Amino acid sequence: MYIIATGEMLTDDLGERLRAILGPQGFIEQDAELERYCISFDGAFRGRARYVARPCSTAELSAVVTACRKAGVPMVPQGGNTGLAGGAQPVDSRSVIISPERMRALRAIDAHNDTITVEAGMTLAEVQSHAAGIDRIFPLSLASEGSCQIGGNLSTNAGGTQVLRYGNMRALTLGLEVVLPDGGIWSGLRALRKDSTGYDLKQVFIGAEGTLGVITAATLRLFPRPRDIVAALVAVPTPAAALDLLHLARSHIGESLSAFELMRRECMKWVLVALPGATSPFAEEYPWYVLIEAAGQGEPGALRGPTEQMLSEAMDKGLVINGVLADSEAQRRRLWLLREGQAEAQKAGGAGIKHDVSVPVSRVPEFIGRADAALAEAIPGIRPFAFGHLGDGNIHYNPMPPLGISPSQFAERRTEINRIVHDIVADLGGSISAEHGVGQLRRSEMFRYKSPAELNALKLLKQAFDPGNLMNPGKVIG
Repeated sequence: MYIIATGEMLTDDLGERLRAILGPQGFIEQDAELERYCISFDGAFRGRARYVARPCSTAELSAVVTACRKAGVPMVPQGGNTGLAGGAQPVDSRSVIISPERMRALRAIDAHNDTITVEAGMTLAEVQSHAAGIDRIFPLSLASEGSCQIGGNLSTNAGGTQVLRYGNMRALTLGLEVVLPDGGIWSGLRALRKDSTGYDLKQVFIGAEGTLGVITAATLRLFPRPRDIVAALVAVPTPAAALDLLHLARSHIGESLSAFELMRRECMKWVLVALPGATSPFAEEYPWYVLIEAAGQGEPGALRGPTEQMLSEAMDKGLVINGVLADSEAQRRRLWLLREGQAEAQKAGGAGIKHDVSVPVSRVPEFIGRADAALAEAIPGIRPFAFGHLGDGNIHYNPMPPLGISPSQFAERRTEINRIVHDIVADLGGSISAEHGVGQLRRSEMFRYKSPAELNALKLLKQAFDPGNLMNPGKVIG
C-alpha cells in the first residue's frame, strides 16, 4: 500500500521533478493559472490543486503518474472540464491535475476499416472534422463538442443525441491506450470488431472517470456519412403519445431513425427567451414537443415520403397535434437549435435542480408522471422542466423553483428533491446517472442505489488497480 505524503518538502520535491519531466509549457503552479482547472465550467464545483501537469506524450504522462505515485500525491485526470458532476475537480489540495490538452495528435485514420485513432486531448469537434475529411462521421454529438475532449467523453461514457442509432462511447470504442496508476502503459489500441481473448479490459476504463487510470488515446468507430437527412418537429399531447409515436416511427423508418428528442412546453418557452435567434415554427404552444430525425444512404429526399406517411398516420391516431418538416438544411438547424439550447433555456427559466436519469424506454411516461405528482405534492407550485433522449430512455429532469422562491431557498430542498426523483428512478429499474457521470455529485447516492454485491465488486476493482487510492480520489467509489 502506498503512503499518502503530507509534508511540504516532499511536495516541493515533486514540483521539481514534474518541471524536469514537462518543461515550462507543461507545468503550471501559479494560482492565477491554476484557477481555471480547479473550478467546473458552471461554477458548481471548486477545488484546489498544487500543480497542473500538461504532458505532450504518453511517455511524459506515464512519467508524471510515476512521480506522483512515488510521492504519494493524489492525481485528478481532467479532460475539457465540461462535466456537470464534479469529476474533474480536486477534493485534496495537494492534488496534481493531469490535463492531456496538449495530446491532440491524429495517430491513424482508416477509411476501409472505418476507424480513427486519436489522442485523449483532441476535442470531439476535431474528431468529427477528421472523419468528415474521409467522407465519414463520428456520430457522438454534444452541445460542448467544441471544447470537450475525447478522454473526458470516454471517462464519462458520454451519450448525446445520436445514441438511439449509434450507441454511447462504449459502443463507439474499439481500443484504448491507458496509463495505469503505477505508471505502466497498457497499449490496447486494437481496431477489431471481434476479440474473444478474455476480459474486455477497455470497458473497465470507459465510464470510470479517471479513477482507475488515465486514458491517453483511443481507436474509435466511424460510419458512412448520411446522404439523406429528414427532420421534423411535432407537438404531442403527452409523453405516452410520444412513446407511441416512437414505436410508429420505428415501424415506418426502421434503423434510419437517428434521434427522437422529447421537450416539455416550458423547455420550448424558455429557449425562445434565452436564444434571440430561436423561433418556434408553431403559432401556439403545446404541452409537449418531439424532435425527430432520420438519416440514410439513399438519394436525398428518399426518407421524406416514409416520414410524411408516418406523421399522417400519427395525426389520424391523435398522437400528433401539429408538426413541421424541415425543407432545407438551414431549417433543420433551426429546429435543432430549439433542442440544443436547453441549457441556456434552463438558466433563463430559473435555477433548476438537475437530474440526468435513465429508465427503460417503455417506462419514461410513468417516470415523468410519478415524478411530477410527487414533487407537486412535496413542493406546491414547483415548475417541471424535462427534456431528453426519449429514444434511449435518458431524461434530463430539472424542476425549477415555484414563483417567488429564490434559488438559494430552492437549493435547500435539493436533498429532498433528489431523493424523491431518484427513488422513483430506482423503483422503475433505472439509473441515477445516464450520461453525466457520478463524480462528486452522485457519489453518496451510489451507496443508496447500488446493491451491496455491486458496491463490493466496484471496491475490489478500485483496490486492484489503485490500492493507494491516488487516482481521482473522492469520486465514484474511491
